[in-house]
Amino acid sequence: MPTAPPGISDRVFATALRRFEEVVGREWVFSRDEDVALYRDAYSPLWSEEEDRVASAAVAPRTVEEVQGIVRVANEFKVPVYPISTGKNLTYGGSAPVYSGSVVVDLKRMNRILDVSERDETCLVEPGVSYFDLYRHLRQNQIKLWIDCPDPGWGGLIGNALDRGGGYTSIDFRDHFDAHCGMEVVLPTGDVVRTGLGANSRSKAWQHFKYGMGPWVDGIFSQSNYGIVTKMGFWLMREPKHALSVSVSAFKHSDLVEFLNVLTRLMNDHTIQSQVGLFSPLMSFATPELIALRTKESVTEQEWAAYAASRNQPFWTASFSFYGAPKLVAAAWEQTRDEFSAISGVQFQERGAFDFPMTDEQVESVGDKAPFGIPSLALFGSRNAPNAPPSEGHMDFAAVIAPRGEDVLAYADVVGKFYASKGLGLPGLFGQLYHPRVITMFQVLQVFRDKERNRQSRELFSELLDLCAENGWTVYRTHSHFQRQAMQAFDFNDHSLLRLHETLKDALDPNGIMSAGRYGIWPKHLRGGTL
Repeated sequence: MPTAPPGISDRVFATALRRFEEVVGREWVFSRDEDVALYRDAYSPLWSEEEDRVASAAVAPRTVEEVQGIVRVANEFKVPVYPISTGKNLTYGGSAPVYSGSVVVDLKRMNRILDVSERDETCLVEPGVSYFDLYRHLRQNQIKLWIDCPDPGWGGLIGNALDRGGGYTSIDFRDHFDAHCGMEVVLPTGDVVRTGLGANSRSKAWQHFKYGMGPWVDGIFSQSNYGIVTKMGFWLMREPKHALSVSVSAFKHSDLVEFLNVLTRLMNDHTIQSQVGLFSPLMSFATPELIALRTKESVTEQEWAAYAASRNQPFWTASFSFYGAPKLVAAAWEQTRDEFSAISGVQFQERGAFDFPMTDEQVESVGDKAPFGIPSLALFGSRNAPNAPPSEGHMDFAAVIAPRGEDVLAYADVVGKFYASKGLGLPGLFGQLYHPRVITMFQVLQVFRDKERNRQSRELFSELLDLCAENGWTVYRTHSHFQRQAMQAFDFNDHSLLRLHETLKDALDPNGIMSAGRYGIWPKHLRGGTL
């Protein structure tokens, strides 16, 4: 007999499971231990501990009507449910529910590509459609459109967009939620709504225009627990004729201010179209010299210069790509070099040029695939040094800050001193400009199958959250274990944003059945606890 959710008797839960079977078929309700274990958080920082989040069962619908039926049964028996698209969001909680004991609503069977229009550069998909699924569809049908995928690219378009994931191609597409256009949602009451022009049942432009009439409500369904998205449209990128991958490097610690000034100016006027990765070769490895500098109260530019001279590496490197006709790409690269050349000693590198469409053999030969709309799992193979034991997992700490050199240097100083005070090797300094007006600074915190080491990782993550919040650097998403804490950083006017979230929750989900606790939004009967 499966373990019932909190507050639900075994008898009531058994009845609810039978009712779920009536909705989707017996074979699509999973309650055996070995089946439910598949919905664990594979990268859990609470592995095998009593507080670890686990599901009580799972149910896998195939149609919108079945999703409605599941929601109605959940309301009738007050059974908490937790919908997932493909459950591949590993560093942020995976497929495990935030509220332990919830029934996972697994949407992977809803995997139809409902429409792709090369002419309109749009698609409409169900939540089980992965980036690989859509990419194969485009290749097999010789449709000259690109998807924008994260790295690794095995997740689903809808799930990644709803969690505000980002990718690598042109600005119009790499903010995945911003690139969506129209959605269909099963509300916690079981009612179905379509947003934007889709609210007109005869509309032929649902994926063309995001807005309908009245308030634009799409945003309340991202990073929330207000409904189950069963369809979503996306704008796709037309395949360019040519692409060029490049990097720009500067060699002084103080260069970063002007370096980012130039970089963001070029991104904002769309000269640089792609996502930009910012990396510090000199500040990403815990050398004894760097640790000694980090533990000092202040470091002069002369000291940084001496350190750079001893390592013979650039201080800052930005990597990005250009897309378009060959002459346009050449002109954009020339303009980029001209503007960066104002920084003394700057160096430029062309890392690869590509013409499209590519053959299958050419696709396989591309090393860094994501900037060209190609999903892969190569990132998993790059996590470990040769002959090193496999990693047991990690959590991503992703703080968003203004893309100003002063802010990045302050972040590096504060976080570097924090790590040094713990006697830890310094974290790598790496940021990504998914969005042109912020930079996301990433730290990777390892998780283990060892309770004590996990406890240390959790404490480090929690302290880092508070430290960054105190400096005005908040994360844009986080592992489910830390979502309540992360939400506390949004404290303006006595946490009025959270109070608004809770008001919407009470109105849309009166029985509190849907994804309890997701991003710190709890139903009324569970608020105020420490879950």
